[in-house]
Amino acid sequence: MKNDKTKFISRRGFLGSSVAAASLIASPALAQSTGSTTEFETSASDTVRRNISSFRTLRWQPYFDNLNSGAILVDITSRALHYWNAGGTVYKLYPTSVPLSEDLTRRGRTSVIRKVEGPSWSPTPSMRIRNPEWPEFVPPGPNNPLGTHALYLGWTYYRIHGTHDTRKIGRRSSNGCIGLYNEDISELFSLVGVGAQVLLI
Repeated sequence: MKNDKTKFISRRGFLGSSVAAASLIASPALAQSTGSTTEFETSASDTVRRNISSFRTLRWQPYFDNLNSGAILVDITSRALHYWNAGGTVYKLYPTSVPLSEDLTRRGRTSVIRKVEGPSWSPTPSMRIRNPEWPEFVPPGPNNPLGTHALYLGWTYYRIHGTHDTRKIGRRSSNGCIGLYNEDISELFSLVGVGAQVLLI
């Protein structure tokens, strides 16, 4: 058993606290930090560290020259996605999964080039080499690793998408993409248009 200092948080509790925290924020100007990493118990002998408690609101100005077409900022370190609409009147902050390792991580600027509800999925050539047992094609549905919605980026094979495996959120768990809870990607999907700026830092 873990000592008394270990925090145990259910997915429901985490979602509730994230939504409550986001709802209290009226403006990105009210930036604040909540501190260190939170621990999640996965079994009696295993604790997974997820960097969710470093969430903080951000202003868009240090990262973008304008909000034309809207803007998405993904912070790999804090495992958070920030979204601002074109008028700057809507700001959203979502927890994410991020790539497993630095060699799978891409940083820089791109844009949303396509939106797909109910995406299908095929592993990339490099994924097939690492995992030859994986299927060549997965149709939309509960076994699809892209979840319910996907935003395709200008970089080949890179997407912001949902996941049916909620254990991945808040962790280094992807092969390069950015994952969100299905309810979060559904909301983001409704807000983001093709052409939206994307910056991964």
